[in-house]
Amino acid sequence: MTADKSNNSFETTGKLKLALFSIHGLIRGNQLELGRDADTGGQILYVLELAHALSRHPDIERVDLFTRRIIDASVGPDYARPIEELSDKLRIVRITAGPDEYIPKEQLWDHLDGFADNVDSFFRQIGELPDIIHTHYADAGYVGAHLANLLGIPMVHTGHSLGRVKRSRLLASGLTTQDIEERYNMSRRIEAEETALATAERVITSTYQEISEQYELYDHYQPDQMRVVPPGTDLKQFMPPVGDELNSDFYAEMVRHLSQHDKPIILALSRPDKRKNIVALIDAYGQSPALQSLANLMIVAGNRDDIDDLDSGAQEVFHELLVAIDRYDIYGKVALPKHHQRDQVPLIYCITAASGGVFVNPALTEPFGLTLIEAAASGLPVVATEDGGPRDIIGNCHNGILIDPLEPDSISDALLQLLTDQTLWQQYASKGLTGVREHYSWDAHANVYLQVVTPIAQHAEQLVRKPVQRRTELYRDRAIVSDLDQNLVGNNQSLQKLVNVLRQHRNSTLFSIATGRRLDSALKLMKKHAITEPDILITSGGTEIYYAPKLTADVSWARHIDYQWSPQTIKLILNDYPGLKLQPKIEQSRFKLSYYIDPEIADLDDIKRLFHQEEQSVHVHIAFGQYLDILPLRASKGMALRYVADRWRLPLERIFVAGGSGADEDMMRGNTLAAVVANRHNEELSQLTDIERIYFSRRPYAEGILEALAYYDFFDSCKDPDETKQSHASR
Repeated sequence: MTADKSNNSFETTGKLKLALFSIHGLIRGNQLELGRDADTGGQILYVLELAHALSRHPDIERVDLFTRRIIDASVGPDYARPIEELSDKLRIVRITAGPDEYIPKEQLWDHLDGFADNVDSFFRQIGELPDIIHTHYADAGYVGAHLANLLGIPMVHTGHSLGRVKRSRLLASGLTTQDIEERYNMSRRIEAEETALATAERVITSTYQEISEQYELYDHYQPDQMRVVPPGTDLKQFMPPVGDELNSDFYAEMVRHLSQHDKPIILALSRPDKRKNIVALIDAYGQSPALQSLANLMIVAGNRDDIDDLDSGAQEVFHELLVAIDRYDIYGKVALPKHHQRDQVPLIYCITAASGGVFVNPALTEPFGLTLIEAAASGLPVVATEDGGPRDIIGNCHNGILIDPLEPDSISDALLQLLTDQTLWQQYASKGLTGVREHYSWDAHANVYLQVVTPIAQHAEQLVRKPVQRRTELYRDRAIVSDLDQNLVGNNQSLQKLVNVLRQHRNSTLFSIATGRRLDSALKLMKKHAITEPDILITSGGTEIYYAPKLTADVSWARHIDYQWSPQTIKLILNDYPGLKLQPKIEQSRFKLSYYIDPEIADLDDIKRLFHQEEQSVHVHIAFGQYLDILPLRASKGMALRYVADRWRLPLERIFVAGGSGADEDMMRGNTLAAVVANRHNEELSQLTDIERIYFSRRPYAEGILEALAYYDFFDSCKDPDETKQSHASR
C-alpha cells in the first residue's frame, strides 16, 4: 500500500488527514499525569495540545495521534485502550510493540521496528493513509522515517530534545560516556535523529536559536528544511488585571517586606539558577537611584524554607542576591517571597500589571521564554535578554525592550524608559495582549502549521537536498582550545576568519575557550568581539566548566576541585604581603582568588614557599605579568582541559591548544598539539621553545592560531610534521 490519489484525502476533500507520532510516555485524553516520570512531561502536553488545535481547524479532516499501547495495572487501564476517541476529528491510536508493561523510552529501541510494522498493518486494515506523518522525538522519527519511505508519505519532524546536546548536559551532571551509552542508548538515538533529518521534508522548531545551537550539529541538517513555528500556550489562565488584585491577602503577603507598597513592581520570576542572571537585575536596580525612587523590585525564585537546605547552586545564587541587596543597602525596596503555589503565578503577573510594573527576564541564555508570553498575556510590558527566544517573542509582539544581560545600565535604562512613559507602557501592554493571541495561541500555531505542511501534502513543494557528508565518527573527534585575551582577541579581521573556519568544521571539531576571566566577564568580551559560542567554556582559570547551548555547569568538576580549599585562610596569609593587591570582587569567584602583582616587589617562588609552610595546597600562576591567580590544587586550565578530554573521550593528541601567557602553560605541555601565539607576553612561555608539539607562531592573535592549525594540518592528518619527519627518518 503506497500513497496515491485514491488514498489522498486532500485530493478528494481538500482537507488533510494527519498522523502524529509520540511513542513514549503516558498519553491519554484527559487528566495527563505530567511529571509522573521523565517520559511524561512537556512533550506529551505539546503533542496533545497540538492535536486538539489541529482537529479544531476547518481544513483538517482527521488527526490520529499514535502512541504505544500499555497493558499494565501499575499505570491503569486508560493506556490499554486501542482507540480513544477525543472528538469526531481526533483520536488516540495505541499500537502494540514490545512487552505489555510500561517501560522507559531508552528500552524501546528494539521494539520500534515492530511498532512501525503494526502501524502499517493498521493503515491496511482501515484502508486509508494519512496525508502527512508528523513525528515527535527520536524514537518516533525512526518509526516515521520507516513508514514515510515504505508508504511514500511526506514526513514532518519535531525533535523536542536532541541527543548531541543532551549528551553534553549528561556529561556536565557527572555521568561518564559509558554511563550515558548504557543508560540512554545515545548512539542509537543520534543515529535515529540523523535518519529522521535525512527523511523529513520539514523540521518544525520553536526558535531560530534551536536551529543554530542544536540542528546544525547534525550531518543531515538542511537549512531549507527548517521552519520556526512557536509552540502554542494555554492562555486561558493568564489575563490582565480586573481591579481588585492590590487588595488581596496574597498581595499583602508578597509585599510585606517593602517599605512603600504603592510603587510599581519590577518582577523577575525564575528558578534560582546562575544562568538566570538575577543578580544583574539587583545590580541594575542598586546602581540606579532613579529606579529605586520609581519602583520596588520583586524576585520570585522558587520556593524555600531554608536556604541551607537548597542545592549548592541555588544556595550560591541566594548568597549572591543577599550580598548584593546588602551592598547597595536596598532593604525595604526588594522583596524575595519564600513561597507561592503554581496556580498563584497568574495572580503574581496580574498584581505586577495592576501596580503599573514591568516583567524582566535578564537570563544569560533563554532558549524560548515562556514567562514572557505569560507576562504579555497578563498585560505586562517586558524587558528581556537579547539572547535566544525573547528576540522572536518581542519581534512578533512588539511589547517590550531587549537588553544586554551583561550590562546593568542596559537593564536600568530599559526599565526607566517604561516606568517614566505611561503612553509607551500602555502601548506595549496592549500590543502584548494582542500579539500573544495572534502568535502564541494554539489556534495561531495551527494556522501557521498548515501553511507549512499543506504544500507538502499537495506535492507543490519538495525539499531539494544539498549534498551531505557523513562523518566517520558518531561524535566530534578533535577539539580546538584557546585563551581569550591576547589570543582570540586582538585583531577582529583575523578573528572573523577563524570564526568562519570553526563554523565550517563544526561537525567534526569541538571549540573551547579557556580563560582566567569569570563567566560574566568572558561572555561580555565574547559578545563584544562577536566570538561564536564555544561548545565548552572553561572560566576562572580552570575552576568552572560550562557546556553549550545553555551554559550548563559541570557540577562533577566543582565537586572534584573542592578539596582542601580554604580561601579565607589564603587571604589571611597574603593580607600584608608586599607587592600584592586583591582584585575587585567582580574578579573573584568561588574557587579563584585574584590579585594584582608587582613582580618587582613580590616573588612568586617565595609566595609558593609561604603557602607550603602554612600547609596550604594550592595552584598559583601569573598571567600577563600582572595578574596572580590562586586556585585549588586540583584546578587549572590544564587540569580542566584533561578532565574534559577524558569525559568526552577525546585523545589529547587530537586537541589543539593556543596560548599566550603563563596561565596557559600547563594546557600546552604534554601530548596536546600546542601553539604559542605571538604577543608581547611570549616571554612567560619562552621556556617551552625546545619542547616537542609546541609551535611558536610568527603571527599574533587569531592569525597566529590559523597559522598553527595549518602547520599541524589539524583538520586532516592532525599531526606534528616534525614527528612525521622523525618517523620517516627512523625507518
